Amino acid sequence: MKVLLASAEAVPFAKVGGLADVIGSLPAALRKHGIDVRVILPGYAFIPHQKYNISRLFTFDFTHRNGTTKVDVFTCIHDGVPYYFVQGWPYFGMDSSVYTTWDWDIPRFIFFNQVIMAVAWQLYERLGWLPDIINANDWHTALLPFLIQNGRYAFDEWRQTATILTIHNIAYQGDHVGGFLWNAGIPGRHHPALEHDGLSDNLLAIGTVYSDLISTVSPRYATEIQHSYAGFNLAPLMKLRAEQKELYGILNGIDTERWNPETDPFLVANYNQHNFVEQRQINKRHLQAYARLPIRDDVPLVGMVSRLAWQKGLDLAIPALRRLLVDTDVQFVVLGTGDSQIEHDLWRLAEDFNWKATAFLEFDAALSQHIYAGGDLFLMPSHFEPCGIGQMLAMRYGMLPIVRETGGLADTVINYDNRDADMGTGFVFQWEESQAVLGTLRWAIQTYHQRPDAWRRLQRRAMEQDFSWSNSAQQYIAMYRRAISKKKGVSL
Repeated sequence: MKVLLASAEAVPFAKVGGLADVIGSLPAALRKHGIDVRVILPGYAFIPHQKYNISRLFTFDFTHRNGTTKVDVFTCIHDGVPYYFVQGWPYFGMDSSVYTTWDWDIPRFIFFNQVIMAVAWQLYERLGWLPDIINANDWHTALLPFLIQNGRYAFDEWRQTATILTIHNIAYQGDHVGGFLWNAGIPGRHHPALEHDGLSDNLLAIGTVYSDLISTVSPRYATEIQHSYAGFNLAPLMKLRAEQKELYGILNGIDTERWNPETDPFLVANYNQHNFVEQRQINKRHLQAYARLPIRDDVPLVGMVSRLAWQKGLDLAIPALRRLLVDTDVQFVVLGTGDSQIEHDLWRLAEDFNWKATAFLEFDAALSQHIYAGGDLFLMPSHFEPCGIGQMLAMRYGMLPIVRETGGLADTVINYDNRDADMGTGFVFQWEESQAVLGTLRWAIQTYHQRPDAWRRLQRRAMEQDFSWSNSAQQYIAMYRRAISKKKGVSL
């Protein structure tokens, strides 16, 4: 089976959010199961070619409505997976960041969809490689299912190529782009499901109705997006695809070799689920010293590693933390960047309680691993969370999550039951209220102090959870087979 994964991001080359983590680790897991999967990305200028041994594969002239663009295709093998990087001036190849502004990103990624079709054809003509599946990811590549059927590259050879759209976050849709599509020469979209609410000018909606199957990144989120509170204006389309049994919810995994406290080179003391008690204390002291907090083993340390956006529930967390820091012996460390107002509010919180709280308003991969290894409680009170990676990484390192019951958080964190100390991997609340965050923090801190044996059992269970890609990769393969069968009109 040959699969082409198309994405705007992939670790380690270009990362903004969780999309990059998935595209950076899922392909290697699929390869282990015998799938010939390859990845195509924009050739951002900031990707260091020498570091990743990236070399030129071929160059060709791509003619489109706005002229002819010289396209350079580069390649490398990373973790056994072939990656293709596409450059074409002025769209890609001079970039200082993955995303820029809406009115420039839209034409950039429309061009990327068009040029992917051209590159895929070049791969077929030059290397004899034509994918059985094209797996688009989020709005950035959601035009591909439509182009395969209706674009200028809708050749006979594509008729057996199935398409899947994976939705990592339905809140970002690439909408109101009709003028850009017309300017790029994209044919009209006349699917009956796109007739209302401007959906024919919405890239994610277009991908949803023209792809053979839809997937998203957790079972709970696949259910939630069928309702307007999570699926927004696309909820009716998601409900329709679900009723047709064409919507899959496959939980994301993590790279358990990279994220491994037993071998992590950034930690001052490595450990596993059998010897974590003393070793985590060493890491905790290191984190406290780095954050300029009092070095104390007896105080619970609450940590956050997050993109600082409304989605992540910071508006719920900050008032709760402020109240907690007033009357509770606790420490707090946060790492992240994002919304300027949220950054200011966290900076103010850290200034007001500088003897017990520190805010690192930056991106620092090594520091994130120190927080996972040295913190006691990982706070993630998201308003919505398609899957979430942070809570899995925290559990992998023995840091117990406090999460809201939504999306992938509900699928991955088992709520601790006071009546049964042998259940649970974290602490879960439901209501989108600061008081719910505060109450759950107090409950967790009380458990930390009053039930240390139960706490250690919680940590051990959390560390023993299997969040590897192995099971999820098999679910992807089953979905790919279903898509191919559907394309060929064959029942499984």
